[in-house]
Amino acid sequence: MGNNIDALTTVFTEFYYWVTIPLMFLIHVGFCMYEVGASRRKNHMHTLLKNSMIIPLVTITFFFFGWWIYWALPNGPGFTGGILWDDAAPNGPTSDIMATNLQDRITGVFWAAFLLFSWTAASIVSGAVIERINSGAFWILAVVIGSGAWIVDAAWGWHYGGWMVQLLGYHDAYASGVIHAIAGGFALGVLVVLGPRLGKFSKEGVPRDILPHNPWMVCVGLFIIYTGFWGFYVACNVPLISPEGIGGQIAGDTWTATTIYLTPTTLGAITFNFLMSLSGGMLAAFMVSKGDAFWTYSGGLAGIITASAGNDLYHPMQAMIIGGIGAAAAYKLHFWVERKFKIDDAVGAVAVHGYAGFIGLVICGFMLWGHPSSPYEGYAAINPLGNTIGAVIMFGVLGFLPGYIVSKILHAFGLLRIPREVELLGLDFSSQQEETRAAREVREAIREEIGT
Repeated sequence: MGNNIDALTTVFTEFYYWVTIPLMFLIHVGFCMYEVGASRRKNHMHTLLKNSMIIPLVTITFFFFGWWIYWALPNGPGFTGGILWDDAAPNGPTSDIMATNLQDRITGVFWAAFLLFSWTAASIVSGAVIERINSGAFWILAVVIGSGAWIVDAAWGWHYGGWMVQLLGYHDAYASGVIHAIAGGFALGVLVVLGPRLGKFSKEGVPRDILPHNPWMVCVGLFIIYTGFWGFYVACNVPLISPEGIGGQIAGDTWTATTIYLTPTTLGAITFNFLMSLSGGMLAAFMVSKGDAFWTYSGGLAGIITASAGNDLYHPMQAMIIGGIGAAAAYKLHFWVERKFKIDDAVGAVAVHGYAGFIGLVICGFMLWGHPSSPYEGYAAINPLGNTIGAVIMFGVLGFLPGYIVSKILHAFGLLRIPREVELLGLDFSSQQEETRAAREVREAIREEIGT
């Protein structure tokens, strides 16, 4: 480690990222509660296991190739250079640092923080498609976004050397686009092919409400997601770095926390802005939904997501207003798209994550116009055009298109959607029948034993 200061810095950084991991794990506890609460009783176990199996599948694929992609592809499709083979090699599955290694204490926890972002991206898609998607098809889609599409967009727009940062001045400090817009766009692409749940629309095309079986569970799940989001935000920062560690391009001599772009920020800044954007989103959603609990809680999440792109630099009052705008827009857009295009997004994931994330990127480009996107010389400054182009890339190019294309392929092979009769009976029908039969056998055995 060199000297005691280096040792303390290393141990502090290791512990810092490690703490974010169990906090972010709560996001997935929340997603499981949220989805099970939103599904009908005949689909509970399928909904739970569909989401839970993201954990092993995305973890393994992210270890084998997802993490390598982040370090290999910041130059994109040749915009600022080629594949960074030398940078990627230490992050491949057979590298010495991708295992127990006392000479490298950071890679494991940093990898895990990114892995939890991957789970989040896949779980966002999971909620939108409940009650009618084939589990195997969903797991393929989860790997595509969790270990493929989202990590490509992270390499392009969430890497200190990413081509979008260099050429567009793209800024997305806490992942309005990098995770949320792409996941919302991907979910929309899947939904276009998957189609609505049976009974969702009348013959005239009028949408019907399919109410959650347990609204309490849904709202508590969303509250737990808020809690996990603290870890999400903190994991987006580098906790402590010297100007020399960045390359001497930051003015001043003070060691500092930075964003993923290595631009200075503080935990105080994100604490103010997280809470204000959450509050703005909840208030706006409460008003536009006329007090609907589901949309009030979802609006809080939409508020955070909308302001996330610039929450390293916004004033708290800006974060509050931007959060409110995003939550109100997400609510209105969800129902407009549902009516206009007959899209059945069971939990509003496309709106809360996709539309809010897209809007947040565009707003950030205007609000932070002219601010440096990077500590390095020669990078474009933050600007409206760059962030708008970035929003289209995240939501459309890397989100909607892969979701739509892979779903089309799965649909062509008859693998995407469960059979109609299974959907009518419920995805848990066979297991429920087995449970009923087992319970009946136990009751009969008890009667025999007591002689009645």
